Amino acid sequence: MKRFKKWMRMQPKFPSMAEMSPEDATPIELSSALSQNEAMLQDIFKCCSDIVFRQVKIAGQDAVIVYLASLVDEQIIDDHILKPLFESGIELEQESNPIGAESINKQIISAGSTKLASQASEIVKQVLDGFAAVLIDSDNRVILVKANGVKHRSLEEPSSEQVIRGPRDGFIENLATNIGLIRGRLKTARLKTESVILGELTQTQVVMTYIAGIADEALIEEVRKRVSRIQIDGILDSGYIEEFIEDLPYSPFPQVHSTERPDVVAAELLEGKIAILVDNSPFVLIVPMTFWTGLQASEDYYIRWPIATFVRWIRFLFIFIAIFAPSLYVAVTTFHQEMIPTNLVLSIASSREAVPFPAMFEALSMEIVFEALREAGVRLPKQIGQAISIVGALVIGQAAVEAGIISAPVVIIVSITGIATFAIPRFNFASGIRLLRFPILFLAGTLGLYGIVLGFLCIVLHVAALRSFGVPYLTPLGPITLSNLKDILIRAPIWARGNRPQATGMNDPVREQPGQKPSPYRDKLK
Repeated sequence: MKRFKKWMRMQPKFPSMAEMSPEDATPIELSSALSQNEAMLQDIFKCCSDIVFRQVKIAGQDAVIVYLASLVDEQIIDDHILKPLFESGIELEQESNPIGAESINKQIISAGSTKLASQASEIVKQVLDGFAAVLIDSDNRVILVKANGVKHRSLEEPSSEQVIRGPRDGFIENLATNIGLIRGRLKTARLKTESVILGELTQTQVVMTYIAGIADEALIEEVRKRVSRIQIDGILDSGYIEEFIEDLPYSPFPQVHSTERPDVVAAELLEGKIAILVDNSPFVLIVPMTFWTGLQASEDYYIRWPIATFVRWIRFLFIFIAIFAPSLYVAVTTFHQEMIPTNLVLSIASSREAVPFPAMFEALSMEIVFEALREAGVRLPKQIGQAISIVGALVIGQAAVEAGIISAPVVIIVSITGIATFAIPRFNFASGIRLLRFPILFLAGTLGLYGIVLGFLCIVLHVAALRSFGVPYLTPLGPITLSNLKDILIRAPIWARGNRPQATGMNDPVREQPGQKPSPYRDKLK
């Protein structure tokens, strides 16, 4: 033990976060000597194999182009920096005045996005963001040329939110592309985008977008405050942001809506909500979120309204099945056999005759196996994931029933519960419903129907008290707003919705002109 402690003391200590990021220290102005500036950047980027220092001459003056080969498109550097510099070198030599960074930036560099900087921290930050830095001798200013060249996947339909009718494009990991997908649907200058950099080491760009005049100013300020106060070493996905800004982090219900569909984001922005986009993440966050958002799909607004209303009522039914079906089976078979018909009681009793375990253990064990199969199907390769899930469920269920370990009614109940969970369109909302199933199951196994009623009341009280950025979670049903119920319990026709939701869109409540109900055309016969 003493030898181990001595060995540990001899090991080199890891530097602190500040020591690992010398570029984030006190701002340092560049020198007019090119050699000093180059030496400083080489020291900062030491042990970086992808850093490139390209020495060139501009009208007899020494210059260096610095960039990270892994982040830039070298074709942009060749076409918009090197080629213009070499072609204009003879003309610059004929001028009597010394050539500076500003004149080169205005007259020679042909890239679309450029800027000048003189602080070392700014130069390092931009190089790490995909810029190329052009350093010139006898000038302490550096030309920063945008040359991003990181490859991204092409647009495709989101696998987690597939629809039969509707747009097929989805967000990707490129922030500029994602903003463009939203602007392609909302062609208005009122669509605002506010950017902030989060993550001390990742320097991740986070963009808050909203429609000015529709979104409430108090909500905008609250989102801005919650996002800007995040202090962390790295942001790798929008899920990091979600956990920092939600109102009640211990609730099983999500208070931030996440989606991969640009049409969903555009629709929510039109209702006065705010979207948060994170670089390198295809999932966009939307706030505030209500209980009903988790039960609505984008396809509801692309199909005819009677069908969409019917599908919504199916979801309302299935959410109760997903939470309470196993619990009701356990409570009735264990404590309240008199509540079911005699023939059904005899059928259940005969199927459970050889089962040595109580009903609660049966249901709990099958639920755990079902969740394990679901998780395995997600994590396995796509080609075999679904096959393993289906075959595993059939084989395990049939074998357990034949062996007398599990009764057939439990397998049926658990299967119906799983199907009901899949009917919920929002994955994060469905995950919370899956989690609630287990405490309700324990209450049913110990207290019977009284335990189920107690658990139901706890869920209702919790949801009624829950808020998302100040908006009650059950809005507009609690507190009730009659004019907004036409898009909650039913999906009213598009021409009948009239106003935006009162909770988020009161700045500009009217969304369509009245009197647009279609009517049959009757040509007058003369």
